[in-house]
Amino acid sequence: MAEDKLILVDIFDRPVGSAGKAEAHRRGLLHRAFSVFLVSGNTMLIQQRALHKYHSGGLWSNACCSHPRVGEALSDAVQRRLQQELGLRTPCREIGEFVYHHKFSEELFEYEYDHVFVGEYTGQVTLNPEEAMAMQWVELDALAKDLQINPQKYSAWFLTAAPMVLAELKKG
Repeated sequence: MAEDKLILVDIFDRPVGSAGKAEAHRRGLLHRAFSVFLVSGNTMLIQQRALHKYHSGGLWSNACCSHPRVGEALSDAVQRRLQQELGLRTPCREIGEFVYHHKFSEELFEYEYDHVFVGEYTGQVTLNPEEAMAMQWVELDALAKDLQINPQKYSAWFLTAAPMVLAELKKG
């Protein structure tokens, strides 16, 4: 299977080119990404990333995340990854975005313009073991407390995105 071509962007999310996924992460090129959060009542689905992932293995994170491919709409990419990672489809709405940079090693960076999506879901979830090794529904207030007490348990982007989602959910 051919490597995904990612959309390179400027700090205002305007496309400026494309690059393969490996190159974008090796060179620390700013690219478009998304993070999807699923909620059910007063709980949020979180997943523990598979240990063999190229970064952040074993850390807890949002329901799914990825990158839109060149020529792919964000909303289509969100549904594609929900299906691939969790075996489901559900409407999601974008609640905001942020830029983050994280250095994992000398040749592995995340530099992403991350669009944050939220969806409500109460059905069956089928975990893809290539992506995650565990999942759980956590109570929102308990998650907020744990993020403050144990930030090392969570992925770099989750530490920024989760508070955004929690604040949005409190608005009602």
